[in-house]
Amino acid sequence: MQAVATSQFLSDDDIEKLFSGAPQYFARSESYFPGAPHPSVAFPFDEELEIRDLTDHVQIESKAWSGVTVWPHLTRDVDHDPEAKKEAEETRRAHFHVRCAERPNMLSMQGLEKGTMGYQAALELAVSDSLEEEQFGFESLGTKARAVVEARERMLSRDGWLHRLPQTELLDRLKRNADIYRNNNLRKKTSLETYNDLFHVLMRPNKMVIVDKKDPHSLANQISALLKCLGAPNVWIDLSHVEWRVRLGQILWGAPHGDELDDDTAIVDAESAAERAEEKYWLLLQILVSSELLVRLDAITDGEEYGQASFRAIDVVQFERAANASVKWSLLLARSWLKNIEIVREEHASPVQPEVRRGSSGIAPGWLASLASKISLHDQHKHGNRPPSPPHFYTIRGRFGQRQVEGLTHFARKLQWPGIDAYERRISESVRKMTAPSSLMPPTPTPLKKVPEQDSYFGAWDVTCQRGHHKERAHARRRRMAAALHESGWLSKSYVFGLMMPGDAVSHFLMATLLENDSEALSRIGSFANLSSGFVYHEKSFWSTSCIVGRVLAAGKGSAECMGWISTDIVPEGVNEGWINIDVHDVASDIAQLGKKARLWGKKRIERESSILGNGQEESILPADFIMPHENNYLSSPPGVIIELQSLELGTPIAECVHPTPLAEIVVTPIHENHRAPDLPSYPAKINFFVSIDGEKTETASFSLLYDINFVTAHPCSPSSRVRVLKSPSSPTLRQIDFDGSQTLGVGSRSMYRAGHPLHKYYNYTVIHISELLQRRSAELSDLLTPPNVQAAPNQVLVIDCITNFSSAPQSPVLDRLESPGSSPIERKGSFSAAAKMHFESRKRQFGSDMEILIRALCSEKGWNAIISRRKRGCLACAIREAGALGWKVIIRVP
Repeated sequence: MQAVATSQFLSDDDIEKLFSGAPQYFARSESYFPGAPHPSVAFPFDEELEIRDLTDHVQIESKAWSGVTVWPHLTRDVDHDPEAKKEAEETRRAHFHVRCAERPNMLSMQGLEKGTMGYQAALELAVSDSLEEEQFGFESLGTKARAVVEARERMLSRDGWLHRLPQTELLDRLKRNADIYRNNNLRKKTSLETYNDLFHVLMRPNKMVIVDKKDPHSLANQISALLKCLGAPNVWIDLSHVEWRVRLGQILWGAPHGDELDDDTAIVDAESAAERAEEKYWLLLQILVSSELLVRLDAITDGEEYGQASFRAIDVVQFERAANASVKWSLLLARSWLKNIEIVREEHASPVQPEVRRGSSGIAPGWLASLASKISLHDQHKHGNRPPSPPHFYTIRGRFGQRQVEGLTHFARKLQWPGIDAYERRISESVRKMTAPSSLMPPTPTPLKKVPEQDSYFGAWDVTCQRGHHKERAHARRRRMAAALHESGWLSKSYVFGLMMPGDAVSHFLMATLLENDSEALSRIGSFANLSSGFVYHEKSFWSTSCIVGRVLAAGKGSAECMGWISTDIVPEGVNEGWINIDVHDVASDIAQLGKKARLWGKKRIERESSILGNGQEESILPADFIMPHENNYLSSPPGVIIELQSLELGTPIAECVHPTPLAEIVVTPIHENHRAPDLPSYPAKINFFVSIDGEKTETASFSLLYDINFVTAHPCSPSSRVRVLKSPSSPTLRQIDFDGSQTLGVGSRSMYRAGHPLHKYYNYTVIHISELLQRRSAELSDLLTPPNVQAAPNQVLVIDCITNFSSAPQSPVLDRLESPGSSPIERKGSFSAAAKMHFESRKRQFGSDMEILIRALCSEKGWNAIISRRKRGCLACAIREAGALGWKVIIRVP
């Protein structure tokens, strides 16, 4: 193909070659997913997997954490762990796909750059699940609303849907459903057999809705009845509310001052025990009804890919109409339970083991006892009217205890946890004991350090509200939580059992389990944990990515990130070991665009303002409509800048403390949280740096972390090495484009592989070197975008150049895909190396510097959300288009 000149229109084929390897940003509504549109990134002009598989976020590293998301994914341990591979293969069998997902997408919450997120999460934060209002009827303290009590009474009445099963029968049926789930044979049974099993034992047929007229006993009719039952208002826990996703374990295993599963050992008053048992019964009943529905949906879905499924198109329509969000989340709960939990019915051993009680001898079972924990059958009987003990008992076990423990040790090792080798040995030894043939016996008790009375808190608290204003919870894109940690606590049990719902609760469970299994750490930093902030321990600091300090310090060299937590050697000056709460303000423009006002609802606007063709028309696009943007187009070379971090400093606590709100005040709890939770003093944070510009005298620059901003990793791109471009000598636009790489354009032409993708002249950007920005740090963003008395374009973005005079790499706007400075360029075509090496480089994530911490701190002080665009990973043009999609104004270009 010959070169295309300035005056010659580009064909569709030309445009495809020009923008091969360029990510394009979308937001599309999907009828079967309720709520806001679904944001996505695609490479529509490429078929090569090494390009289509490029992502702006990391993979989930362990199968133990797969419950964090509903979205399909592969974990990194599948490549080297036979058990993980086997489990992944099991999930490939046909099963019903629940069209419901968490927001934001948790796959996108950990960007390639530490302390960042991906494009999808950035848009979905404004419509996140945390913005949902509390469930009606479940907001009172300790007792359920009258509407809930009456609805549950109706459900179990003669005119209701359900019989009240004794707990033994309920557990037996849950155990049987787990077997059916793994070997679903419902299609092989007659419809009358499955009908009688459902309606003569668990449900009442008096409200049966016939949707399949040919066979009144069919699975379709059974499914319809189960849908009506699960969809009944004011009866079931609605897991679309994030509080309940965290608190499932508290209902199942929580107990005041002990968190022991076996309630016979918990010292509580009768009323509390009765409330706890009743709520536990209703949760188990919800799981049972949901599992009955799920195994039937799996059965009729089996064989769909071969055209052998036993459902009609109208059945799908009717299901989507009947299944509200609460029903779909109940199905996700059922699948999590059936995959990860097994119930074992066992006979009592003839000599009864001595009962170990907390407090009497100063010892308690270690947390790994939660791999097999006994269920008490007596809790539901009030006022101590306990029947004789049956000859058997039931044990809940996590099916993948070893997997969960390996995930925990990987989490600890990734965060460079102090004493990790000894920590890992202790856990491995405990696992061997638990998995030995005698593991059904109670584990060897481990010493329990006595907790000071003032630290003996119990339960979970909401600390979303800043400065004590409860109304702010309605505007929280991230729900923040505090919890009292105890050895073998319910947070640990939730993790070890694998009973985790999609959302950020998994990061809370991981850190809580890590601490609850490290008695030294727990005694040194305290048992009351603000799991959405940070703490200092063993000359290191650990921060949740929900905290702005963590997102800023993550940019430093030597920091580590894993599953929503950051570790760093940077410790606040003069701060002792313990938990820290940071005072931070929301960005007003972000709060103004939440819920129905979120940018994500503007699907066409997102795609229009990030289009590869700008505001041009496809049939009339010229080479002269494009420019090749770069960050170092200076008339004279900017001065060199030397930056060194001096200290992280916490100021005087603000006058108003954060008052933790017991979750019982937000959602009904069967457990009365201790109301003696301490007020959390909030400290303003600032970071001090030594800065020298152009060899001048070193000065101290301080940046306050005032605003709760976010950072996004610019999506990787892969420009073609076969396309060459030639700039016009008199303007920044392109003069000619050569699409076959024949170098007919002469010496002045450049390969797009080196130069990056072109950018339509519709886009406007201003480059400012970091040295100039430091000298003008008091200026407003609008003043930095344009010269004085000039009106900024609506889509004008600020590109902060942190590359020029900061690196030994060539001072050019290249897309330098080198694994190391001495390696040769990676060829894009004909091999997997481009994406593979980029993937390897990104996952190592060894980037970082004090300069990158400084620029993030400056953005926090100014309240600027920013895109982090690394030269080794993506070109400036694609970052500018992504800023257009997000509606953000700042791009940080780093080496």
